[in-house]
Amino acid sequence: MRCPYCGKLDDKVLESRPMANGEAIRRRRECISCGYRFTSYERIEEKQFMVVKKDGRRQPFDRTKIEKGIERALEKRPVPTNTVENLVNEIEEQAVMKGKASHEISTTELGELVLEHLNNIDKVAYIRFASVYRHFENLDEFITEVKKIGKKAKAAKQEK
Repeated sequence: MRCPYCGKLDDKVLESRPMANGEAIRRRRECISCGYRFTSYERIEEKQFMVVKKDGRRQPFDRTKIEKGIERALEKRPVPTNTVENLVNEIEEQAVMKGKASHEISTTELGELVLEHLNNIDKVAYIRFASVYRHFENLDEFITEVKKIGKKAKAAKQEK
């Protein structure tokens, strides 16, 4: 596998771990030439996993779109960089499991998965993502969403 840092083809596998119920393998690799460590994924090539848009169009699942959206929401927030990759991996895995039978998932379900994970990590990032995803038109919609988060946080504290 080509090193993303130096471009050489010499690497060694440090660790292999099954993902998505054994349907994918995550491998940690190290470039022998420069020592850079990176992750690769091996998946069974099946029917392509599709995302169904709100207007009914279908397009191939693209994890980079999710990653960019999450990075934008977490911009300038105190969240470690590796958290984004882990988050995207979890979301992708859950999306594939939800759409396993039909090999597709709706953008609505996908957006809700992202919101659920962002809500657990960073409330500000959640609001940022929700404002774009849910197309907030005015300040009242922001306020309503912030109040919902506040109620959920209070309920969670009372349970503890």
